[in-house]
Amino acid sequence: MTRLTYLFGVTLGAGLAAFAVAAQAENLVVSNWDGYMAPDAIEKFNSATGNTAELVLHATNEEIMGKLIASKGKGYDVVFVSSPFAEILNNLGLAETLDHSKIPNIANLYQDATVLKHDPGNAFSLPYAWGTTGLCYRSDLVAGTPDSWMNLLAPTAELTGKTTMLATDRWLLAAGQLALGQSVNETDQAKLEEVRDLLISAKKTLLAYDDTTFYSKLVTGEAHLVQAWDGWCNYGIGENADIKYVIPKEGSDLWVDTMVILKDSANKEAAYAFVNYILDAENHRWAAENILYKVPNQPAMEGLDASLIEAYPNLAMTPAELLKLEQLRDLGEAQRAYSRIVSEIKAAN
Repeated sequence: MTRLTYLFGVTLGAGLAAFAVAAQAENLVVSNWDGYMAPDAIEKFNSATGNTAELVLHATNEEIMGKLIASKGKGYDVVFVSSPFAEILNNLGLAETLDHSKIPNIANLYQDATVLKHDPGNAFSLPYAWGTTGLCYRSDLVAGTPDSWMNLLAPTAELTGKTTMLATDRWLLAAGQLALGQSVNETDQAKLEEVRDLLISAKKTLLAYDDTTFYSKLVTGEAHLVQAWDGWCNYGIGENADIKYVIPKEGSDLWVDTMVILKDSANKEAAYAFVNYILDAENHRWAAENILYKVPNQPAMEGLDASLIEAYPNLAMTPAELLKLEQLRDLGEAQRAYSRIVSEIKAAN
């Protein structure tokens, strides 16, 4: 994928130096998605603190959650997970109750990022990136501006076979839920069956379910209209300026990716030092500049080059606008119903 390349500046930030001695020689284990922070972030954190932190990768929320639940959180110190999974870790007693005095750079968060529904007051999680899910399309190949989820779910003849949808349970169902005016956290069985039936019908018009290469399909012209996370649409925009992103009139979910310190971390002070390091404005800005997702860090976002926002307009969406959208939440036992319905959709002819 084409991404902008920027120098990753190292700034200790408020309070990090105070943790350097306490964090020395601790073998911190951080688990994150591949490419979701600067390639040299761990190395530079270690250099700044005298630490011996290491990065391990997970491909999905479900993968790391399986490991954390099996080990009861042992063996990991800081994990990057989406907010519903942070909720689960907290409900299972695996997440640290955060001592904000050890995270002075928490002051860099927008006020809106301290009132997120999954964790008001950031009691057990720190938001790392946030954004929307919408329609990403080739403006030179699609007539007009798609403005409804139904443009994707009941496409015109010209778009049939030229659309893709996300395969992951929550986002696949969210497209149908929003189209039908439902909550993205709906648990009523009858309403979920309405979503199932709509998405089974939509399946007949799809090119593919695709979570990873949909923007490439837009670039080549194999697809004309896709369901996309805003940052991933930006990757396509970076390769073809005819690609555009729009939030349908029915709305979007608000997704939030977070950092969680594990309660049973054997390296607690170093874990605090690490999340504080990431929340430094210069360090956190890397994510916006390179993975092209909005970050909930006010000085980080205010420091973005104006040309970047001009090239990728969805980066300009404000925290207040984001908070008008419904955040994905932990569904508890209802997640079984979601998984079952998605299986039924994918098995349907």
